[in-house]
Amino acid sequence: MLHEVSFASYNGRDQVQGWIYVPACKPKGIVQVIHGFGEHSRRYLHMISAFMDAGYIVAADDHVGHGKTAMVNNVWGDWGDKGPHTMMEDEHTLKGIVCEKYPDLPYFLFGHSMGSFITRDFIAKYGDELAGATICGTTGIFRGAEETGKKLKEAIDAGHGEESDPSYTGELMGWMCERCGEVSIGNEWICADPYVQRDHADDPFDAFTRPTSNRSVYDFIQMMLQIEGTKWAEKVPTDLPIYNIAGDQDPVGEYGVGVYQVSNWLVQTRHNVTTKLYSGYRHEIHNYAEIKNEVEAGIIAFMDKAL
Repeated sequence: MLHEVSFASYNGRDQVQGWIYVPACKPKGIVQVIHGFGEHSRRYLHMISAFMDAGYIVAADDHVGHGKTAMVNNVWGDWGDKGPHTMMEDEHTLKGIVCEKYPDLPYFLFGHSMGSFITRDFIAKYGDELAGATICGTTGIFRGAEETGKKLKEAIDAGHGEESDPSYTGELMGWMCERCGEVSIGNEWICADPYVQRDHADDPFDAFTRPTSNRSVYDFIQMMLQIEGTKWAEKVPTDLPIYNIAGDQDPVGEYGVGVYQVSNWLVQTRHNVTTKLYSGYRHEIHNYAEIKNEVEAGIIAFMDKAL
């Protein structure tokens, strides 16, 4: 069964488009899939199907400025003016809609990349509503984020928030192909498979190739800064199981260093966290043909254990 849902965004402007995928069996739990920067939730259909086959209802939406939400509202690459918690609050709204339809089931989050930042923000505020959370392709201290953020704040204060200056995105993320060899598209850091790269770049629902407003890039940086250190980790319930996974050639996680930073912040604040790095793989470990089944099986095993 498939439910298509639409709800008002926290930004007060957009209608967020979402989906609830229900397996044809008695469900044992719910997992909400939270996609990353510049993409959309249908890029996770293989994972969604795996979760359903394992007996989980799956919820997902397209963030403001992304995917079908951007198409319906005719706003690409701008997330509104309500700040860096916007997408997190939208995910909480979706959770409420799902739980109204399917109450009293254990609820999990899976967030990839920016979706992992959203997940980490979510568990700091609403973690006591969850049975567990998987963060995939997350960041520790993201290289150059604070410095670029200061420049963007100056541009926004000067009245250029709704404009899009690609030099800021270049400064923030332009280094991420440094280990990728020959670069032709600019997204090679996501996966070594050229077919995944091309699919990502040519997808009409992707916002990756579209300009992002200065204000939204600034909010993206604030997402990362607000989930740094033990100050963030202390807000997360200590009894919430967390599964932290990534590729060790993922620049977002500084090739494993940032991934372990996050796990260490959680360990230092007495949390239950399991960490797994996939050796030799870049950002989208769930899109490598040779390991995606293993990645999904690991997430399912984590959730099953939490049950």
